[in-house]
Amino acid sequence: MSAHASPPVVVMGVSAAGKSTVGRLLAADLGVEFLDADDLHPASNRAKMSAGTPLTDEDRMPWLDRVSEELAARSASGSVIACSALRRVYRDRIRERVPGVVFVHLHGSDEMLAERAAGRTDHFMPRSLLRSQLDTLEALDADEVAVVVNVGRPPAEIARAAVEWLKSLRP
Repeated sequence: MSAHASPPVVVMGVSAAGKSTVGRLLAADLGVEFLDADDLHPASNRAKMSAGTPLTDEDRMPWLDRVSEELAARSASGSVIACSALRRVYRDRIRERVPGVVFVHLHGSDEMLAERAAGRTDHFMPRSLLRSQLDTLEALDADEVAVVVNVGRPPAEIARAAVEWLKSLRP
């Protein structure tokens, strides 16, 4: 699939779902740039999360605007961004600023995600915040252009499934 055939893609889900890993693979498969929304957080957000304090909507909205700006700036060439996008209002905020954006929701059992989070040593997001993310997560609505992919498969398979779904969106 060429870059011009792919809409902007948000690989979404809670912490430890594999957003960055799958996002990188998906971007490579599509031949587009990969971005990680974690890199776009202001220092204040990172400090809060590192301290085990969940972000509020007020914390997230400027960050989501930055995510949207980065996606919109690459809309002509295509891109994939790993971004939690946990609530409908967050996804709507991105959609308002990035027409045509689609979402790939990485989903797994609470137990699997907790196990993955416990094994992470190189991330500012502590395992203790996983529960707050799971509690915040809102299921995709039928009117959202999105696909849910179970993360119980190898990341390369998940990325391939996302590519196939993206191909199915073409007229």
